[in-house]
Amino acid sequence: MKNATLSAKTITTNGMTKEERKVIVASSFGALLEWYDFYIYAALAGYFSSLFFPPGNATAAFLASLATFGAGFLVRPMGALFFGRMGDRLGRKRTFMVTIILMGVATVGIGLLPSYENIGIVATVSLVILRLLQGFALGGEVGGAVTYVAEHSPTSRRGLYTGCLQITAGAGLLLALAAVYSVKELVNEESFRAWGWRIPFIVSLVLLSISVFVRGKLEESPTFLRMKAAGHISKAPIRESFLVWKNLRFVLILFWIAAALGAIFGTGHFYSMFFLNQTLKLPLETVHLVLAAVLVVATPLYLFFGWLSDRLGRKPIIIMACLLAAVTIGPIFKGLTHYGNPVLEKFLETPISVEADGCKFRVFSAPVSACDKAHSYLTDKGVGFTSLPAKTPDHVVISIGEAVLTDPTPEQLSEALIKAGWPLTAEPKDINMGMLFVLMLLPVVYLTMIYGTIAAFMVELFPARIRYTSLSLPFHLGAGWIGGMLSFIVSALNVAYGDPYFGLWFPISVAGLGLLVTLIFAPETRGRSLED
Repeated sequence: MKNATLSAKTITTNGMTKEERKVIVASSFGALLEWYDFYIYAALAGYFSSLFFPPGNATAAFLASLATFGAGFLVRPMGALFFGRMGDRLGRKRTFMVTIILMGVATVGIGLLPSYENIGIVATVSLVILRLLQGFALGGEVGGAVTYVAEHSPTSRRGLYTGCLQITAGAGLLLALAAVYSVKELVNEESFRAWGWRIPFIVSLVLLSISVFVRGKLEESPTFLRMKAAGHISKAPIRESFLVWKNLRFVLILFWIAAALGAIFGTGHFYSMFFLNQTLKLPLETVHLVLAAVLVVATPLYLFFGWLSDRLGRKPIIIMACLLAAVTIGPIFKGLTHYGNPVLEKFLETPISVEADGCKFRVFSAPVSACDKAHSYLTDKGVGFTSLPAKTPDHVVISIGEAVLTDPTPEQLSEALIKAGWPLTAEPKDINMGMLFVLMLLPVVYLTMIYGTIAAFMVELFPARIRYTSLSLPFHLGAGWIGGMLSFIVSALNVAYGDPYFGLWFPISVAGLGLLVTLIFAPETRGRSLED
């Protein structure tokens, strides 16, 4: 067995051993690739709604695109169980070699997939399947990478070293945006929509080859090797993890903390982007520019908060992140409207009502009734409204301020909205880029607080023999399901209630629950041995 204690000759000038540096670099590069692969879809969600879904209803297509994005997160717990058991039984290194290859193949597959125009619904189904494969792979990657890095880290620097790995989430999104806009610089918009969007996916094949080569040179985790030599490998890690209360209670605690992380993650990285573009009508390029600047500034904070958790503890930083998120998410989005499209903000004060019967909220199909069509049209314009029962049977009556329209055509409705002060797009002169940057930065800073800390926290929470399995499932159920579906859930609630802010109660409530669970039930884990 390889001696886990490295000689003094391997120590570098900054106190990190050569082996530790190799582990962090190789693990981080692989994780960066997986997040890059996963995030390209988010960067291109606006395009996918027209490329891979039935035409005829922009709102339904966009929601379906978000749901497909979220589907990759929904399958992550299945990957967590499958690869978690593999990692606890066969080893950390072998397992996350498999996950990265699976992720790369699925990503290149999306880049080669024919559009809805070419093969119809088969394109939609194939896209969903490939997104599921991506999520399945990511379900094994996160738990494997943090376990592997933490088991190579000294106790006093565990938060810092795993924080290096957590940087890859923000860096992966930044790399995805850079790839998309590098291609956009080379081709015009028409060519990009036709074929240019495929290039960032296909380029992943080159990155995959590099990552497999680098990871192939790593040694197995010293903790796992010691367990194997001592005969302490778990024969049933799933049963031990989830059917023994001593461990299950920590699984439940981690789930709620991970759910709070997912709420902050989905809000800061994704929903804010969709909100600015779809609701406030800012150009997508402007939104991506602001987000890229936010990521450049915020990404080093994963390291900072990982380092800080080695000194102050994991629990206080997680508590503060949840508290700040729960208190400020609502005001942040009101502020985005104020500084991103003040004309729309003023217009939202205009009372609008829809009096009609036969309204049924639909996500994946075109609106059927006249009421559905009116709701869909107004939502697509980023307009809030009140839904009222019909006073006149078989008719739709829409009031916009003092104007009253009976069974209006889309053209008449658009004319009435514009006359009442609704802006077609955000005026460039009205956009306060500095304040948009600050407001978008805040939730991402909260994310760096909790995400930069949680890797060390959840590794320290569980015993070595079932660590991979125990931490992977609750993390992906919480962070994956909540974070991945957040944009869809918030947008759907906004449509259902006719209010562009109503859905924000979802991330606010989840962050608040995470705060309570951490305060009352979560232990402080800093300094725990990983050999138990």
